[in-house]
Formats: sequence, C-alpha cells, structure tokens
Amino acid sequence: MTLEVRVIRTLQDPEKIKKVGEFFQINTENSINFIWYWTEQTLFKWDFWLSWCFAIVPWILWLRYRNKQNNGRLLLAGFLAIIIASWLDFTGVNIGLWYYTGLAIPTIPDYVPWDFCMIPVLIMFMLQISPQTSAYLKALMFALISAFIGEPLFLWIGFYKMLHWNLLYSIPLYFLLFILCHKVSRIRFE
Repeated sequence: MTLEVRVIRTLQDPEKIKKVGEFFQINTENSINFIWYWTEQTLFKWDFWLSWCFAIVPWILWLRYRNKQNNGRLLLAGFLAIIIASWLDFTGVNIGLWYYTGLAIPTIPDYVPWDFCMIPVLIMFMLQISPQTSAYLKALMFALISAFIGEPLFLWIGFYKMLHWNLLYSIPLYFLLFILCHKVSRIRFE
C-alpha cells in the first residue's frame, strides 16, 4: 500500500505562503535558541523564583482579601485586564518597544507575572476598595502607580528594558485599561 500525497491548491498566493513561512522559520529558530538560553541562564535562578513570586503572591492576597460578594464581577474585570494587558505587552515586545529578562515562561515574550497577575489583581483590589470614589480618580491613581512605581521597579531589578518607550506613554494606556475594567465590573447579571 502506497500513500499518495496530494497537494491542495489554495486561494492564497503561493509566493506569499512561502515568504510568510520564511518569517516563521526565522521566528521558530529564534524561539528555540532563546528557550535554550533561558534554560541555562534563568531556569531555577534567582530571577526565575522572583518572577514566580510576582505571579503567585498577588493571587494569594486576592484569595485572602477579596470581596466575596462581588467575586464574579471583579474576576470578569480582572480577566479583561489580563486580555488587554497581555495583548498590549505582547505587541510592544514584538514591535521592539521593550523586552523582558527573567521570564517566568520562556515561550511567552511578555512578562506573565505583570500581565496575568499584578495588573489584574491591583485593578480588582482598587475596584472593590471605596466603590463610591470616582472611577477616573482611581484610574489616574492606577496609571501613576503602574507607570511610576511598577515599571521603574522592574527597570531597577533588570527585568524590563525599554528600547523605544517612555514611562509617560504608559499612563494613558493604564488609565484606559482601568476605565474599561471598571465599566465591565459594573455589569449586572440578572
């Protein structure tokens, strides 16, 4: 029994498929090289453990001090924060605005503890504390804390390297992220 391989004709231009494949090949080779480097230089070293602390501790604090009555709405807002923050971070890394060292997970170029843990947990805490306080004031506080305390801390540790970015550029992004999460947290499910 022989296996016949049939080439399927596509609607896409074959030259385009070939060119995109070349880009993906370069990306794959870079990823494999980075994973080997990460395994030798980061895995189980101080920066690996610190990154995992940044990933786990916020969620432990959240479980301990969350408002259980609004758990679902707050988690929905936190999930939105994860999606938006990680997408923006991934985009910034991929277009060369910044990069990270000490990654907790080598196959994800953005900083998982920041995008998946610290940002959403801080937003959820700020949403549940003093709910009568202006969302815009809280958004400004969140933006300033994230841009002028969080990011400089990661710059100082050496986990974050800005290439074509300025801390001031982060303020409107953090502000809008908080406002969107605030709006989602106010959704009433009946």
